[in-house]
Amino acid sequence: MEEDNLVDYRNPGVPLPVADALTEVLRRGARELLQQAVEAEVAVVLEQHAALQDERGRQRVVRNGYLPERTIQTGIGEVPVRAPRVRDRAGELKFSSSLLPPYLRRSRSVEEMLPWLYLKGLSSSDFSGALTALLGPAAPGLSAATISRLKEVWRLEYEQWRKRNLQDKEYVYIWADGIYFGVRLEEARQCILVLIGATKDGRKELLAMIDGYRESEASWYELLLDLKERGLSVEPKLAIGDGSLGFWKALPKVYSSTRSQRCWKHKTANVLNKLPQGLQPKAKAELQEIWMAEDRAAAEQACDHFLLTYELKYPKACECLAKDREALLTFYDFPAVHWQHLRTTNPIESTFATVRLRTNKTRGCVARGGMLAMVFKLTKVAEQKWYKLKGADLLTQLIQGASFKDGILDNTHKVAA
Repeated sequence: MEEDNLVDYRNPGVPLPVADALTEVLRRGARELLQQAVEAEVAVVLEQHAALQDERGRQRVVRNGYLPERTIQTGIGEVPVRAPRVRDRAGELKFSSSLLPPYLRRSRSVEEMLPWLYLKGLSSSDFSGALTALLGPAAPGLSAATISRLKEVWRLEYEQWRKRNLQDKEYVYIWADGIYFGVRLEEARQCILVLIGATKDGRKELLAMIDGYRESEASWYELLLDLKERGLSVEPKLAIGDGSLGFWKALPKVYSSTRSQRCWKHKTANVLNKLPQGLQPKAKAELQEIWMAEDRAAAEQACDHFLLTYELKYPKACECLAKDREALLTFYDFPAVHWQHLRTTNPIESTFATVRLRTNKTRGCVARGGMLAMVFKLTKVAEQKWYKLKGADLLTQLIQGASFKDGILDNTHKVAA
């Protein structure tokens, strides 16, 4: 694995998001999870009684709308849900959801909600624990058939999303990263390749998510080529990622005009790893002076100063910085209001930090299909809370061919009509 891809996110220097950062995500996701669970429960009941018919030859046990919506108080707030109705035309079967009995208004194990709800849903046995944390250990209805059906719904949602048409899509920026999780997977060399894109109106969207082989060139090429074949023909203006050679080798083969921006968070960590611990605070501040400089000239000067300061005693640290010098400063050719978004892969890292933190607690071997479906569901819920980029009008100008120098629109460059 390339050195630029070795970043220790357990470093306490930058704390991971705590429970509060996940609360709103889980509150929104809990409604969908619980609704899907009761839908799966009803589907199992209907399947079990599918052979029953009334005197007119019709299916006897059928769906009959929904009960009025109600809320369940949990440790992350109120979760609204609508329980389905089931009708027996013969009047013999009286269905009541085992997961949502009429009297249930408050979960019995609310303190367990946050660490369990999404990330313990990786196997049938663990998923039972997730719903038990919401509904209490006495709640029945957590059969293997119900759980398997629910997980299959998530897999189908992912597959439909993965094959969606992209002809009407256009992304100005894309962020790329390979996500590794602290769980024992079926194939340890696998990771999840993730792309997030910024649209011309500034919205960030999950663009792609697939299994990858150690972030290899072949895996990234397959992902990017698939996007192009599904209609994403307009090349992004800029791609932001770490030093993984696989992505950067594959990118020009599919989107040849897309420019490259290396992640300063990864680069800083890798440069500091090659310096004595006592020097790291000072060196970190000097590296910050590079990427926080007002313009490219000041950044180049700060970079020269760093190299002159450390190259004699610590040549490996300087080589690590110098080899990607140009790609580290590409952001100066884009609007200054976007710089904070373009210098790092934080749009991906901030989303997956809490996922990594909690999957580290998972025991046992996790199936890749279940893991991928779970990560997809969590990310799509989180996507609804992603902040828009400021300066959407500048994104439109970039699409039209505008040029920027040191973050400012270059009026000497003629923008296409």
